[in-house]
Amino acid sequence: MVIVLRKRNKIPRNVLSYNLWLNACFQVSGVAAVESVYGEMVVDKSVEVGWSPLCTLGNVYVKGGFVDKAKLVLESAEKKLNRSNRLGYFFLITLYASLGNKEGVLRLWEGSKSVSGRITCANYICFLASLVKLGDLAEAETVLEEWEENCCNYDVRVSNVLLGAYARNGLIRKAESLHDSVLERGGNPNYKTWEILMEGWVKCQSMEKAIDAMHRAFEIMKGCHWRPSQRIVLAIAEYFEKEEMIEEANTYVRDLHRLGLANLPLYILLLRMHEHVQRPACHIYEMMKLDNIQMAKES
Repeated sequence: MVIVLRKRNKIPRNVLSYNLWLNACFQVSGVAAVESVYGEMVVDKSVEVGWSPLCTLGNVYVKGGFVDKAKLVLESAEKKLNRSNRLGYFFLITLYASLGNKEGVLRLWEGSKSVSGRITCANYICFLASLVKLGDLAEAETVLEEWEENCCNYDVRVSNVLLGAYARNGLIRKAESLHDSVLERGGNPNYKTWEILMEGWVKCQSMEKAIDAMHRAFEIMKGCHWRPSQRIVLAIAEYFEKEEMIEEANTYVRDLHRLGLANLPLYILLLRMHEHVQRPACHIYEMMKLDNIQMAKES
């Protein structure tokens, strides 16, 4: 509708409006419609087809599974890169990674180094994420070391990329080693760091470490919108129940209540623990009342 109105009012389209149009067409009508819009863009004398719309078209082909077409479009986009700006390089790096094209990822990374100016943390994050996606953890380790040698202030968002890859692949010892190294270098763990470590420790049943990570995450929750997954939250509560650690469970649920994270399954678990040892549970019902949580009525 917006494009129709622009055409009717003879409002020139620009690269941004074409990019939005291309993406919208893919969502609504599929690849054929996108190709039609792109054909219209090519003959539009008011618009220069640079790397940006080509990347948009390439992304459509990647999502649609048209691998050969995607490769051709990305090669064309590569030829139109702005040699004074790195942005296009990293769009292409991400797309080549989606295609599983390691050669393209490495080529664009080397090419980006020829652009004047300092390579940013965001650039390193993009490249590391692409290497992880390709499954090349060895190369990712080398790149992280390169970044660490040159960084002025340690940004844990960079190391978190590799930390997450280790945890997802069950390499918890390597994750712990990297975490220790980051701390030694002055890095401050953020919510994502603790989330990654919690996931890894719960997965390998190192529950004491997961509990410590959760409490550390509680300390920084006030400053961000992140919240831990309910799966991990409940896994820790279930560990307390299994080990009959009722005091720890009470402290844990109180913290969750204070942060607005408590829910019915947690309260039921804590009530069950209190019933098992025949302890009063008035404080639990009070928290439930404050959280506006009611027990389900039996049919």
